[in-house]
Amino acid sequence: MPDYQMMYHILCAAASRALDELPEAEDTFSGRKVLQDALYEAEELYIRSGETQ
Repeated sequence: MPDYQMMYHILCAAASRALDELPEAEDTFSGRKVLQDALYEAEELYIRSGETQ
C-alpha cells in the first residue's frame, strides 16, 4: 500500500516552504521549484510502493 502519510507530509512541507519563500522572492521560481521537487518525490514514493506489492 502506498505510504500516503509520507506523501502528504512531503507535499505539505514543500507547500509551507514555498509559501515562506514567495514574499521574499523577486519571482515565483524558487517556490515553484520547491513544489515541483516535492511533487516528483511524492510521485516516486507512490510508484515505488506499487512495485513492492
